[in-house]
Amino acid sequence: VQLQASGGGLAEAGGSLRLSCAASGRTFGSRDVMGWFRQAPGKEREFVGAARWSMGSVAYSDSVKGRFTISRDNAKNTVYLQMNNLKPEDTAVYYCAFARGTIIWSEIRRKDNYAYWGQGTLVTVSS
Repeated sequence: VQLQASGGGLAEAGGSLRLSCAASGRTFGSRDVMGWFRQAPGKEREFVGAARWSMGSVAYSDSVKGRFTISRDNAKNTVYLQMNNLKPEDTAVYYCAFARGTIIWSEIRRKDNYAYWGQGTLVTVSS
Protein backbone atom coordinates (compact mmCIF):
# COMPACT_ATOMS: atom_id res chain seq x y z
CA VAL A 1 0.00 0.00 0.00
CA GLN A 2 1.29 3.43 -0.94
CA LEU A 3 -0.12 6.59 0.57
CA GLN A 4 0.55 10.07 -0.77
CA ALA A 5 -0.56 12.94 1.44
CA SER A 6 -0.89 16.48 0.17
CA GLY A 7 -2.72 19.74 0.76
CA GLY A 8 -0.89 21.16 3.73
CA GLY A 9 0.07 24.79 3.93
CA LEU A 10 -0.39 28.00 5.84
CA ALA A 11 -3.79 29.16 7.06
CA GLU A 12 -5.02 31.83 9.40
CA ALA A 13 -6.93 30.98 12.53
CA GLY A 14 -10.54 30.41 11.59
CA GLY A 15 -9.59 29.38 8.08
CA SER A 16 -9.84 26.07 6.27
CA LEU A 17 -7.62 23.56 4.52
CA ARG A 18 -8.31 20.23 2.87
CA LEU A 19 -5.79 17.43 3.02
CA SER A 20 -5.78 14.60 0.54
CA CYS A 21 -4.42 11.08 0.85
CA ALA A 22 -4.16 9.16 -2.40
CA ALA A 23 -4.01 5.42 -1.77
CA SER A 24 -2.80 2.71 -4.14
CA GLY A 25 -1.39 -0.77 -4.19
CA ARG A 26 -4.38 -2.90 -3.32
CA THR A 27 -8.10 -3.25 -3.70
CA PHE A 28 -9.55 -1.68 -0.61
CA GLY A 29 -12.17 -3.57 1.33
CA SER A 30 -15.12 -1.99 3.05
CA ARG A 31 -13.67 -2.67 6.48
CA ASP A 32 -10.19 -1.30 5.78
CA VAL A 33 -9.48 1.82 7.78
CA MET A 34 -7.89 5.08 6.74
CA GLY A 35 -6.68 7.17 9.64
CA TRP A 36 -5.35 10.67 10.09
CA PHE A 37 -2.77 11.48 12.73
CA ARG A 38 -0.74 14.59 13.49
CA GLN A 39 2.50 15.39 15.21
CA ALA A 40 3.33 18.82 16.56
CA PRO A 41 6.93 19.81 17.32
CA GLY A 42 8.13 18.14 20.49
CA LYS A 43 4.99 16.09 20.89
CA GLU A 44 3.96 12.54 20.18
CA ARG A 45 1.93 11.62 17.13
CA GLU A 46 -1.73 11.78 18.01
CA PHE A 47 -4.95 10.48 16.54
CA VAL A 48 -7.09 12.93 14.58
CA GLY A 49 -9.73 10.79 12.93
CA ALA A 50 -10.39 7.58 11.06
CA ALA A 51 -12.97 5.99 8.82
CA ARG A 52 -13.78 2.59 7.41
CA TRP A 53 -13.28 2.55 3.66
CA SER A 54 -17.06 2.11 3.36
CA MET A 55 -17.47 5.31 5.44
CA GLY A 56 -19.89 3.30 7.55
CA SER A 57 -17.90 4.15 10.67
CA VAL A 58 -16.11 7.42 11.32
CA ALA A 59 -14.49 8.74 14.48
CA TYR A 60 -12.68 11.91 15.50
CA SER A 61 -10.63 13.05 18.43
CA ASP A 62 -12.39 15.39 20.82
CA SER A 63 -10.05 18.21 19.84
CA VAL A 64 -11.22 18.26 16.22
CA LYS A 65 -14.77 16.95 16.44
CA GLY A 66 -17.18 19.32 14.79
CA ARG A 67 -14.40 21.08 12.87
CA PHE A 68 -12.78 18.31 10.82
CA THR A 69 -14.51 15.93 8.43
CA ILE A 70 -13.25 12.81 6.68
CA SER A 71 -14.60 11.94 3.25
CA ARG A 72 -13.63 9.65 0.40
CA ASP A 73 -13.66 9.68 -3.37
CA ASN A 74 -13.90 6.02 -4.31
CA ALA A 75 -13.15 6.61 -7.98
CA LYS A 76 -9.87 8.28 -7.09
CA ASN A 77 -9.00 6.04 -4.12
CA THR A 78 -8.48 9.23 -2.20
CA VAL A 79 -9.44 10.13 1.34
CA TYR A 80 -9.81 13.73 2.42
CA LEU A 81 -9.57 15.57 5.71
CA GLN A 82 -11.52 18.81 5.55
CA MET A 83 -10.32 21.10 8.31
CA ASN A 84 -12.48 24.10 9.19
CA ASN A 85 -12.24 26.73 11.90
CA LEU A 86 -8.54 26.04 12.24
CA LYS A 87 -6.75 26.96 15.44
CA PRO A 88 -3.05 27.62 16.07
CA GLU A 89 -2.94 24.41 18.11
CA ASP A 90 -3.80 22.48 14.95
CA THR A 91 -0.30 23.27 13.66
CA ALA A 92 1.43 19.95 13.01
CA VAL A 93 2.61 17.52 10.40
CA TYR A 94 -0.41 15.51 9.35
CA TYR A 95 -0.12 11.88 8.33
CA CYS A 96 -2.56 9.52 6.70
CA ALA A 97 -2.31 5.86 7.56
CA PHE A 98 -3.83 2.54 6.52
CA ALA A 99 -4.98 -0.35 8.66
CA ARG A 100 -6.32 -3.62 7.33
CA GLY A 101 -9.97 -4.44 7.87
CA THR A 102 -9.18 -6.83 10.71
CA ILE A 103 -8.56 -3.87 13.01
CA ILE A 104 -10.97 -3.67 15.90
CA TRP A 105 -12.82 -0.36 15.78
CA SER A 106 -12.10 0.39 19.44
CA GLU A 107 -8.38 0.26 18.60
CA ILE A 108 -8.33 2.80 15.75
CA ARG A 109 -6.75 5.51 17.89
CA ARG A 110 -3.58 3.51 18.41
CA LYS A 111 -0.97 4.38 15.81
CA ASP A 112 0.73 1.00 16.25
CA ASN A 113 -2.28 -0.62 14.59
CA TYR A 114 -1.58 1.09 11.26
CA ALA A 115 0.76 -0.76 8.92
CA TYR A 116 1.26 1.87 6.24
CA TRP A 117 1.89 5.59 6.49
CA GLY A 118 2.05 8.50 4.11
CA GLN A 119 4.94 10.91 4.17
CA GLY A 120 3.20 13.70 6.08
CA THR A 121 2.14 17.18 5.10
CA LEU A 122 2.75 20.29 7.19
CA VAL A 123 -0.14 22.44 8.36
CA THR A 124 0.68 25.78 9.95
CA VAL A 125 -2.05 27.92 11.48
CA SER A 126 -1.23 31.50 12.36
CA SER A 127 -3.04 33.43 15.05
